[in-house]
Amino acid sequence: MILVWLFFGPLSMQANDTIRVSKTQDFTVNGKGDQSQWQTAAWIDIPARRNPDRNLETRFKTLYSDKGMYFLFHCVDEKLTATMDEDFEHLWEEDVVEVFLWTDQDHDIYFEYEISPLNYELPILVPNFDGEFLGWRPWDYEGDRKVIHETSVQGGPKESHAEIDSWTAEFFIPYVLLRPLQNVPPQSGTIWRANMYRVDHDNPDASNTWTWQRITKGFHDIEHFGVLVFE
Repeated sequence: MILVWLFFGPLSMQANDTIRVSKTQDFTVNGKGDQSQWQTAAWIDIPARRNPDRNLETRFKTLYSDKGMYFLFHCVDEKLTATMDEDFEHLWEEDVVEVFLWTDQDHDIYFEYEISPLNYELPILVPNFDGEFLGWRPWDYEGDRKVIHETSVQGGPKESHAEIDSWTAEFFIPYVLLRPLQNVPPQSGTIWRANMYRVDHDNPDASNTWTWQRITKGFHDIEHFGVLVFE
């Protein structure tokens, strides 16, 4: 994500800076998050950092298997500010959720994944050296290298500018897509750094921003990412 967001307030790692990621058998992603495997994972709240007075509930779950990682996001919302109808667009300029996975702290390269409520995606690899970063698109993005992703909408239709109650995104990131990142695939005890985000553009004067871990230099502030510990 190229935009830079500024957040204010004290910065410190807290008790909720670490997620213990449970292992699961693989299952089918359907965009609803109603598979029984999700019952083993706890919801994790993502607090609003910009415009906190309009803190629409945002939360996520995560699991991992022998083949990849699963993510489930649920976002309370009032309307779908989403018009883009192609993958690899600037999805962050509209409603979106995002996951950043930094698998090896010895190398400042990580994976970024964005998905819109209309189910369009942006998977990129990001080299970030001394704050200079740029996303690179995957090559041969097909077959078992593709992210499996689905979305659903509650309280309204899944269409641009629809009035709704909430939307849900569910996706599976295969490890083969993360090659040649190091420390992949994870084993029991493996540690990755990560952050999870949501951006909502319903207010034309000021977008809302949610971040799991508080950041100061924008979404690519990797030094303040949280921790994933694989069980």
